[in-house]
Amino acid sequence: MMSTTIIPTTTAAGMPPPPARSWGTLVLFALLLLLVVASFATLPLPWRDFFTLESIKNMAEFLAGFAPPDLSTPFLVKTGIAAAETLAMSALGTIIAVAVGLALALPGAGRWGRAPRAVVRGVLNVLRSIPELVWASVTLIAVGLGPFGGTLALAAHTSGVLGRLFSDSLENAAPLPEQSLRTNGAPALAAFFYATLPQTLPQMMSYTLYRWENNIRAAAILGVVGAGGLGQMLKYHLSLFQMQQAATVIVAMLLMVALVDAISFGLRRLLTR
Repeated sequence: MMSTTIIPTTTAAGMPPPPARSWGTLVLFALLLLLVVASFATLPLPWRDFFTLESIKNMAEFLAGFAPPDLSTPFLVKTGIAAAETLAMSALGTIIAVAVGLALALPGAGRWGRAPRAVVRGVLNVLRSIPELVWASVTLIAVGLGPFGGTLALAAHTSGVLGRLFSDSLENAAPLPEQSLRTNGAPALAAFFYATLPQTLPQMMSYTLYRWENNIRAAAILGVVGAGGLGQMLKYHLSLFQMQQAATVIVAMLLMVALVDAISFGLRRLLTR
């Protein structure tokens, strides 16, 4: 019996033929380009009014009112206390969200069946679909003005985001290591902690640090609606047209975000190594 050898078709230059052209990608890019063009065509964007001499003059006068920032010792101490309050709100809200997200990630990844997965995914969609400001409106009514309501608002929204990301990480983990441990007699919980969790833990930590960075900015915004911290100071001084004090608060926000970004970057580099 003779064996038949299949020789791949080659081009004249001795190279394999190029793959068949996929028109789906081109159609997708064309639709996205059409959507961008339609957005600019339908939205009233008066770009000319923004670059008029009067607009530039008004903007320059407004920005000149912020200089110089208020660097008096009492106000700097007050700003530092508010910055620490904002940082604490973001950190505590993120920690609560991590705990809730991990608790919902297991059923959300389908480990308890399809029905619990669908229910948990629906809950996560609701949690992350509602913005922090809307959650703050609810929590501040429930617990009153102050950082506690802002912390709960951050925790509610971030729980939905991290729960979804953690669930996807668990679903995308390689199942073979856990299956091998189960086959050799390891309990289900031990197999999960020793095989699946180590695969997904660096990615989960990266997601957590990134959401902490976002919560720093969100905590500053939530202060505008009465959740305390730098946001509440910024609203107060802007409403009284105290621009120099507002400039100090804005600089404190920028420094705090830059500090948290640097810490998060360092921790992510440490995890990847």
